[in-house]
Amino acid sequence: MSLVSTKLITAEEFAAMEEPADGSRQELVRGEIVSMPQPQGLHGQVQLQIGWLLKNVVTVQKLGWVVTESGVITERDPDTVRGPDVSFFRIDRHPNRPRGYFEIPPDIAVEVLSPDDRRRKVLEKIQEYLDHGVRIIWLVDPEPEAQTVEIYRPGQSTLLLNETDTITGGDVLPEFSCKVIEFFQ
Repeated sequence: MSLVSTKLITAEEFAAMEEPADGSRQELVRGEIVSMPQPQGLHGQVQLQIGWLLKNVVTVQKLGWVVTESGVITERDPDTVRGPDVSFFRIDRHPNRPRGYFEIPPDIAVEVLSPDDRRRKVLEKIQEYLDHGVRIIWLVDPEPEAQTVEIYRPGQSTLLLNETDTITGGDVLPEFSCKVIEFFQ
């Protein structure tokens, strides 16, 4: 029996790679490339809507940066680069226009569930975000029978909101507030 060792790559090597020919999305997980299918329409629509709602508040008040699927280095040696569906970075923590991968955790990370997501894998990613210092994670389920948001914060119980509840940015982004249903309009 022969063992094949895989050469782990760094975040810098990952950033220099060409886009995948098949159009898939990729993340770097502990030095290894993980491919994911492109999001489907509902996922993309909800992702854009959440980004738009956040950006409307953040841009007008000059509070920071809202980005989609932008690389965040969550671990080094071996490196991990994640791309939350939507991220918010406070300007006092990241004062300059983003270039390259973010080396600091977002203040808010948003993951939108896709029909093919395995819950265990998504929860592992959420734990990675919490371990890396993300202050709020919104796990959004856009399916018409669900339309919920689970809120994860370090050291706190998970909070489940449904479409009639109001979601806020808490102490991270107190200027933000809307009904959960607005994420799905």
